[in-house]
Amino acid sequence: MSSEPGTTPAVTTSATPAPAPSHESRIHGCLLGGALGDSLGYAVEFEDIAGIRAKYGPAGLQDFSALDGGSHFSDDTQLTLYTVDGLLEALEWANSGVGADTNACLWLAYLRWLGSQGFPAPEAAPFQPPRWIDSHEVLKHRRAPGDACLSGLATGEMGTFYRPVNPESKGCGTVMRSAPFGLIPYIAAAAVYKLSADAASLTHGHPAARQSAGVFSLVIHALTAGNGLREAAGYALGQLDAGYLHKGEEPDPDLVVRLEAALRLSGDTAAGGVLAPEQLVLELGEGWVAEEALAVALYAVLATVPDPAAQVDGQPEVHFRAAVALAVNHSGDSDSTASIAGNILGAYYGEQCLPADWLAALEAPEVIRGMASRLAAVTGP
Repeated sequence: MSSEPGTTPAVTTSATPAPAPSHESRIHGCLLGGALGDSLGYAVEFEDIAGIRAKYGPAGLQDFSALDGGSHFSDDTQLTLYTVDGLLEALEWANSGVGADTNACLWLAYLRWLGSQGFPAPEAAPFQPPRWIDSHEVLKHRRAPGDACLSGLATGEMGTFYRPVNPESKGCGTVMRSAPFGLIPYIAAAAVYKLSADAASLTHGHPAARQSAGVFSLVIHALTAGNGLREAAGYALGQLDAGYLHKGEEPDPDLVVRLEAALRLSGDTAAGGVLAPEQLVLELGEGWVAEEALAVALYAVLATVPDPAAQVDGQPEVHFRAAVALAVNHSGDSDSTASIAGNILGAYYGEQCLPADWLAALEAPEVIRGMASRLAAVTGP
């Protein structure tokens, strides 16, 4: 599916018609859904599928009730919330009539996150006073932050497309933090892509990392415009050929191959069911790099869409549980793949898809809701 550059696709029919949650519900659903996926996946992030099955049974980790020690979200949620804060600062300046460099606001937000992880601010970096987000201890815990995020920010250089830091890195640290760009209404899709891709360049210089982040943000943006899940995914992938890339840049071939595979394989579930965890990583990758994380998450979301004819009570919640469990149970970066899946479904369904018992187990929901409420307040109804 494609459209002209700078536009969002028109609402289309789908096998699962999109409900119409409020803008605020989509924001809360996206941020909380991502945190839920992150938290469940973080419990098994560094375990292979054999170890997961040995600990949680043949079906793997399915629910927070199986976690004896409680749950914690990781750097994925931390950085997503700091992305929100960088956007908030830029929007606050804009609403007061003062222009601001959005990417600079994001860079300063990420630098404050870097400081929260125990790293001194680079000498070359400008000082920024603390903001509301910085007052929460839960965001200062070190939860396996990605090396490229740390090293890219520690340079003190504001990485760009033309002056990249970590030019060979395409870790998933870009895509897993990029949902908030798609939650900003009233801006063109091309601008959403640019904001997300430019922010990815702050820490990762490889085209796959930048383009994966941009595509993911476009998926969220299309969902908030009322599109179906498969339509949003196909549309976002199509924009790699629609003039959104920097001049002279080509779509990353690994990204295109992985996302096309996710769309194709998720359409085959009626005949053969969902992929087994071993086959999932064989086809789409383990999720440690950006294009694999996005592909696994999209597959998990699309392969578990409930049959609309079944008329199952609470279908959004049923879908959320199934997709996140599929995104968690594999040999790979379980928290990032599940976080992305949770972001997508929360943006699509709004808060109605979030299981109440999972929310009760979530770490520091008030911090996530606080950032969601702030973003909703400055972006309108």
